[in-house]
Amino acid sequence: MLNRREFIHATGAVALAQTSRPPNVILILTDDQGYGDLACHGNPVIKTPNLDRIHAEAVRFTDFHNSPTCSPTRTALLTGRHEFKSGVTHTILERERLSLKATTIAQVLKSAGYTTGIFGKWHLGDAAPYQPNRRGFDEVFIHGCGGIGQVYPGTCGDAPGNKYFNPAILHNGVFEKTEGYCTDVFFGQAMKWIEARAKAATPFFAYITPNAPHAPLDCPEKYEAMYKGLPNVDANAAKFYGMITNIDDAVGRLLGGLKTWGIDRDTLLIFMNDNGGTNGVRIFNAGMRGAKGSAWQGGTRAAAFFRWPGRLKPGNVNRLAAHIDLFPTLAEIAGAKVPAGVRPDGRSLVPLLNKPDAPWPDRYLFTHLGRWEIGKAAESKHLTCRVRDARYSLVHPGKGEATWLLFDLKADPGESKDAAAEFPEVVKRMDAAYEKWWAEILPLLENENAVPPKVNPFVELYERQFGHR
Repeated sequence: MLNRREFIHATGAVALAQTSRPPNVILILTDDQGYGDLACHGNPVIKTPNLDRIHAEAVRFTDFHNSPTCSPTRTALLTGRHEFKSGVTHTILERERLSLKATTIAQVLKSAGYTTGIFGKWHLGDAAPYQPNRRGFDEVFIHGCGGIGQVYPGTCGDAPGNKYFNPAILHNGVFEKTEGYCTDVFFGQAMKWIEARAKAATPFFAYITPNAPHAPLDCPEKYEAMYKGLPNVDANAAKFYGMITNIDDAVGRLLGGLKTWGIDRDTLLIFMNDNGGTNGVRIFNAGMRGAKGSAWQGGTRAAAFFRWPGRLKPGNVNRLAAHIDLFPTLAEIAGAKVPAGVRPDGRSLVPLLNKPDAPWPDRYLFTHLGRWEIGKAAESKHLTCRVRDARYSLVHPGKGEATWLLFDLKADPGESKDAAAEFPEVVKRMDAAYEKWWAEILPLLENENAVPPKVNPFVELYERQFGHR
């Protein structure tokens, strides 16, 4: 791997004397927005001018993949390992809890002198030992559960009665009753923190994770009104698109802030969505089959824009990449040492950020929806799963499939024609890789038999602070 000075030198954009410290890093991860829910990806309806600007100014990975749902993606992104290896196989039932043995990129960046903050959705365990303040984050401004107002049996739950407007947010262990729409609240708090950090001598890592546009669908009326009555846009889609355009406006304010604070060229800004599309898929899905919760391309393909003005040359990277690659990439760029014994499944994207056609050996990426019934892990090997390499997608699309389906993505990017009979040797080798991977995974599923507490921790904390629901 290149060290930080070699990385900066390789970009050829600035003199080494101008780079006295590694970059600030801002990672924006939206919730349930799909790859197709961006104008820059060809959506004919949605308005996303600020995200389109980031797209134009960024290195763009065109074959980038996450997990089919949110907690798994967040686990893989933060640890560099497939989510099952950290015990995360669901979004509820204690199976959303990030293993306490896992090391996060926030912890690694802290070891390199970064100050770290999270603003929005965590969804990797709401009980105290699992909270982000114990996983490498200095500043914590989050809601509970997977969505504002959601409460499930066990530890996964938000403050009771919370809604998208004026939510109670847990800020460094204490609830604050905020004013405004949730996305604006999260970006506003992040910007206050970033502005303060911009004056410091050390770099920062800001992880901005709005719960929008995840359901329940709700947004300021002016955003919904932008899409009401348009052809093929129903009431839910109007709200959904409105929520995304509201995010886009917040991103525009953030871009303006980076300029005002004088740190635009010192900041690597990454934009991603967390899984396949939802309410917008019917309108536009970039030619893909499937959506959130599926093993098709439309279930996992994600936007991945890396914007670093003056350091990275904008353009497309057409190589297979994934969320597991973020951990080693950020560690390398920051000049951070990964602890001994921590072995990411991913690989650093730095060579491709420097040079889109750099050598990039092929590999397998494994996708599994999880979400099996309690106690059924060993029986669920082929429930909604996939093996990917640079050319082929080997898929069990859901329950009941007796055999693999194979798609040659070079000839059939929409996954419309099963080519298993045409390429039996490909099916055989990819199936063998999957069997080996599954055998490695099973012993690591530490949350499968977890016993939930009687009282939800966010609810308990809220009632202790305010004395009522």
